[in-house]
Order: sequence, then structure tokens, then C-alpha cells
Amino acid sequence: MNTRETFIAVQKNGDGDLTAFKTSSGRVLDYEQALQEVKAGAIGGVNVFKGRDGEMYIRGDADGDPSNNLDALPRFE
Repeated sequence: MNTRETFIAVQKNGDGDLTAFKTSSGRVLDYEQALQEVKAGAIGGVNVFKGRDGEMYIRGDADGDPSNNLDALPRFE
């Protein structure tokens, strides 16, 4: 069985926007790379949605557990 990677840590800019992700295998992806991998189904626990501005964004799957929201993940340098 092929287990998908998950995001374990994030980087944010000064506005608090997510800018990069660290995966469970230790890879670091910028936002655009992460977006492509999520769209391809390579990352578990997250999905892509289109915002009101027409841009595509990554968000955690709605599972009722706020502790695994992307904003709640630890930060990395």
C-alpha cells in the first residue's frame, strides 16, 4: 500500500499566510509545489479549493479536529 505524505510543519510570511510546507518525509515544498502535489493526490489530509478571488488554496480536510488544521502545525525555519 502506498502511504501518502502529510504536512508536518509550515512556514508563514509576516501576514500569517502559509508560504511553505515540510512533509512527513522531510521534503520542503514552496506553496506552488505543494499545491501541485496536493492536486495530484500525493499529500494526504489536505485538499485544494478555489477562493473568492479565483486563486487556488490548500486547506486541511474538514474532519472536525482543529488541532490538525494547517495553521495549527508547528513552524520550521
